Amino acid sequence: MKWLLVIAGAMVGAPLRYLTDRTVQSRHDSLFPWGTFTVNIVGCLVLGLLTGMVTAKAVSSEVQLLVGPGLCGALSTYSTFSYETLRLAEDGARFYAAANIAASVVAGLGAAFTGTALAQAVWG
Repeated sequence: MKWLLVIAGAMVGAPLRYLTDRTVQSRHDSLFPWGTFTVNIVGCLVLGLLTGMVTAKAVSSEVQLLVGPGLCGALSTYSTFSYETLRLAEDGARFYAAANIAASVVAGLGAAFTGTALAQAVWG
């Protein structure tokens, strides 16, 4: 029955992704996919925080399933990142495509490390 926890997390993560993406993107008049970038970085931060909490044994395996593959799995979106990057390159916006790749990798890893470090500082 643990799979129900993943479903419950995804039921929150998917609409949160959509609403966040639309809200953020509507505030930017740019080709850069700010909405997808935002949800992916937030997902990395939350997953890093969760990882640190799991390491410190501050959360149960049930919370790990709910938040990890459930919430974060539905909140963040590698497929949309890939699609939007490909579309930018095909439409001639190669700078934005490259910036999206570089910024997503650097900020995503930075957010994951920050979340893990924060959890270790609080619960470690």
